[in-house]
Parts: sequence; structure tokens; C-alpha cells
Amino acid sequence: MVLIADSGSTKTHWCITENGKILKEIFTDGINPFYQSQQDIVVLLDSQLVPHLQDFPIDEIYFYGAGCSFPEKKLIVAQALIRFFGAATVEIQSDLLGAARSLLQHEAGIACILGTGSNSCYYDGKEITQNVSPLGFILGDEGSGAVLGKLFVADCLKNQMPEWIRDKFMDEYKLTPAEILDRVYKQPFPNRFLAKFTPFLLSHLEEPQIFNLVFDAFDAFFMRNIMQYPLKDTKIGFVGSVAHYFRDTLEIVAAEHGLMISEIKQSPMEGLVRFHSL
Repeated sequence: MVLIADSGSTKTHWCITENGKILKEIFTDGINPFYQSQQDIVVLLDSQLVPHLQDFPIDEIYFYGAGCSFPEKKLIVAQALIRFFGAATVEIQSDLLGAARSLLQHEAGIACILGTGSNSCYYDGKEITQNVSPLGFILGDEGSGAVLGKLFVADCLKNQMPEWIRDKFMDEYKLTPAEILDRVYKQPFPNRFLAKFTPFLLSHLEEPQIFNLVFDAFDAFFMRNIMQYPLKDTKIGFVGSVAHYFRDTLEIVAAEHGLMISEIKQSPMEGLVRFHSL
């Protein structure tokens, strides 16, 4: 049996498959070796994943994860998995390669992620040949949930949003300015904290200030990332919750740049299952 994982900073989607058929799906907290140690990951796997796999002998594991672009980070995840699946073949790849394989299979094109974080690449049908570094939500991650949340919260706290929007937001999430600053600057996973405000933005997208914030963030993603890749006759696909739920705005921004998005998926899992069943 094959275990496929798609892991972002917020959640990990696991699928047990056999001959291309999904037998079971499991969701756990996100795994990112930039923010978690090997022991942190072991504890997470032991409590959230392993109890669901007792009746499934796993022969192969394909793990696609945020933060898994560098060999030393891949090793952290691999060693944690080997603790529980020592007899299985384990392959650790970046979530970006997972997005490319899911969206494009064996075709060339541009694959993008818009979720808690953002990323993009040019994929030649076999591997990633060009990647504009995402740089994380402080220096980059344009268009991501974390950056949308960061921009929105900053606008609220600096009185750049209408007062009624600011007050409704603070009341709905039961937050004070002091609590926001503590969560962003002193608590772990500030990216997850900021990204959780995207549903509020989506539900108020008709408000001009919020629409412009989202539009400008997506425009920055195109300008600072996609426009650096070969664009002539090139497929462009997106995966991720932000791309999925803000599809209409994303397609408007693409059209402003004279581009068309070929596919938008909330999750890459269906495409990964297909890729690994061939």
C-alpha cells in the first residue's frame, strides 16, 4: 500500500492508496521542518497519524511538504517517518513539486501554490527547473493567506479600514490589539494565526477596501513571481485553499496580465494519486 502526504504549514492531508484507489484519508496538523524539530514531528505522527494506520501495511511513502526543499530539512521529516515505517520506501519532496506533479502530471508548465504560504515554479514535465524563492510571509509569500491576514490586520490596527469593519473583525475573533501583537511576535506559527482571517476577507470581499487588498496581493504574486517564468503557450495552474476560494479575483488579476489560468484545485491530492498510480 502507498501512503501519500500533502503537507502545508496548517494541515497535512494523508491518503492510503492501492492500485490508484484511495482506501482512507486522514488529516493532521501541518508538518514543516523549518518550524518543527524531528521530535516535534514524531510526537505529531504518533498522536495524530499512526493510530489510524493499524490495519494498513505501508510499503511506500511519498511525502510532499512545505519547508522540504533542502536536503537537511527533508532528512528531518524522513527520519521521523522512518521511526514508524522503517520497512517502507520513503521519498520526501517539496510541496511545490507535489503541486507541479498534481497539476501538470508529465507536461511542462507553471505550478503555483496559494494557501497559508505561496510558491511557484516552472516545471519541465519531470522536475522543477526554475523557482522564484517565496521567502516566507515576512519577506515574500505574496498572495498567501498569511500575507492577506498580515496586510488586513495591519490596516485594521493603523486605521486604514473602515471602523465598522475593524470593530466587526475584532469582535468576531475576540481579539485586542495587544493579543494580536503577542500572537504575531511572541507565539509560535504566526503564519497560521494570520492565515485564519482569510474567511473574514472572503465574506466581505464586496467591500472595496478588502477587494483592493486581495487584488493587490494577487497582483504582487504575479508581478514578483509568475512574470519571471517563460509565459508563451504555457499552462498555469494553482493549488491551495486561497486560490480555490478567491478563484474569481485570482482570474481577474491573471486576465489583467494577459494570462489565463488552466486549472485551480483546492488540494493536489487527486492529481498526486493519479501521478503515483501510473
